[in-house]
Amino acid sequence: QEGSLCAQHCLNNLLQGEYFSPVELSSIAQQLDEEERMRMAEGGVSSEEYRTFLQQQPSVNMDDSGFFSIQVISNALKVWGLELILFNSPEYQRLGIDPINEKSFICNYKEHWFTVRKLGKQWFNLNSLLMGPELISDTYLALFLAQLQQEGYSIFVVKGDLPDCEADQLLQMIRVQQMQRPKLIGEEAAQSRDQRLPRSDVDQAIEVNHPFDETGMLDEDEENFQRALALSRQEIDMEDEEADLRRAIQLSMQGSRRSELSGSLPQNVPQSSHSSQTDSLSSEELRRRRQAYFEKQQQQLQQQDQTPNLQDKATLSSSTPEPGPGGDMSEEDMLQAAMNMSLESVRNHLNSEEEK
Repeated sequence: QEGSLCAQHCLNNLLQGEYFSPVELSSIAQQLDEEERMRMAEGGVSSEEYRTFLQQQPSVNMDDSGFFSIQVISNALKVWGLELILFNSPEYQRLGIDPINEKSFICNYKEHWFTVRKLGKQWFNLNSLLMGPELISDTYLALFLAQLQQEGYSIFVVKGDLPDCEADQLLQMIRVQQMQRPKLIGEEAAQSRDQRLPRSDVDQAIEVNHPFDETGMLDEDEENFQRALALSRQEIDMEDEEADLRRAIQLSMQGSRRSELSGSLPQNVPQSSHSSQTDSLSSEELRRRRQAYFEKQQQQLQQQDQTPNLQDKATLSSSTPEPGPGGDMSEEDMLQAAMNMSLESVRNHLNSEEEK
């Protein structure tokens, strides 16, 4: 659609041909303005009504944007022997005519005009703002017109014989099926621009958790809720991973402390059960083998380097970090201690296999 020449497109879509140009419609509008001026002058050129009429905009039937009034459209259709009747007027409503028995309608809201016409045996919305004709079923036609009235449209019934057109002749023989409603002009370009924009992980999560319905639209409140839900799930997953790591480290340290405590108990202390004695002996054996491993490692280091610093460093690197003055260990110390314990367990197991 060029500019705001929707009245011109409305007439040409109704007649199915390039029958009217902006110049021709402008001529009709100027003729109507002159007729109105002459009628106003009959009451006297010095009258208040006449002076007020002259002070109005240059024309009430057209403007610079390309808008034309209903009077211009009505006069243009008279050339083809066609007449406009207001759809919701008492005179027409008394006739009780079913809309599907009419041939065409012209709809107007503010400065926009478009045609609804029957071609062949089917109805089509020939709105110039759409990429193409929109098929309207017979059962939906009355509801479609009622919806337009609710939105503030004025609807006019076109009475008279429309000129023959190729589309009408073709659709008399075949029926068309429309799988998808035509998009508004500019809608496809806007969607393509949105698709080129990178989508965040949160937007993708929203699409997975709440797929689009048939209309392809999400309520704004629902979209905000889904976005917040996705962010919350990400935070919960991160917190769960950190909590699992801390829990594993704490369990490892608790096992180490219980083993050392049971190993330091005197041998003559009675145990509550046979399983407790077995645990005590195992801990003592583990402590003894660990001490033997440390002594062996220190001897090897002393043979390689006799400097006290290196001996101290080797001893420190093999030992388990001790708690700080406050009795608490940092997460890094706990993790290092857990790793050392795992390595010692593997070494002890290997030593046990060699002795066997």
